Amino acid sequence: MRRKDREMDRGFGLMVIDKSTYGILSVIDDNGEPYAIPLSIVRDENKLYFHSAKEGKKVEIFKENPKVSIAFVGEVKVPEIYTKEELDELVKDESKGVLLIRKVFTTEYESAIVKGKIELVEDEEERIKAMKLICQKYTPNKMDYFNLAIKSGLKRTNVYKIEIEEIKAKRKRYDKAGEEMKWGRMV
Repeated sequence: MRRKDREMDRGFGLMVIDKSTYGILSVIDDNGEPYAIPLSIVRDENKLYFHSAKEGKKVEIFKENPKVSIAFVGEVKVPEIYTKEELDELVKDESKGVLLIRKVFTTEYESAIVKGKIELVEDEEERIKAMKLICQKYTPNKMDYFNLAIKSGLKRTNVYKIEIEEIKAKRKRYDKAGEEMKWGRMV
């Protein structure tokens, strides 16, 4: 990671995964080309789970090359450090131009990148557990209907898991005084 001053710890990375709406799973296909797939992913301890159809390009790729990388993006926003009046005053002094780059024309963000190996989950109990976790994350208000849905759909669904081998997390955030909060500083 180039910007070590923005690196966050494993716990922060896991938090980003948990609150992310989706992850982008990247692999190399059988032609040596990159292939990225947005997926609804849920974490359970040190494992990530997602589901897919029983066939298709990604299913074939997973059989040939189980190494994957998944990118997760948490909160992203443009910081509002200066008022319009302060900005109008700032642009009167060309030496302050770098502040515009660092603190105005930028984004605050949080991200996590995971590396691991993908594995098709064969055990029915683990498959149901994974699907339940996915549904609890994405459709928590519909869990009264889960049992019938899983009974009808599990046989038509692949469930995959990825054991987290490595996680790197990064964040750029400003405090109320407009100063960037470096490594580990949360408030």
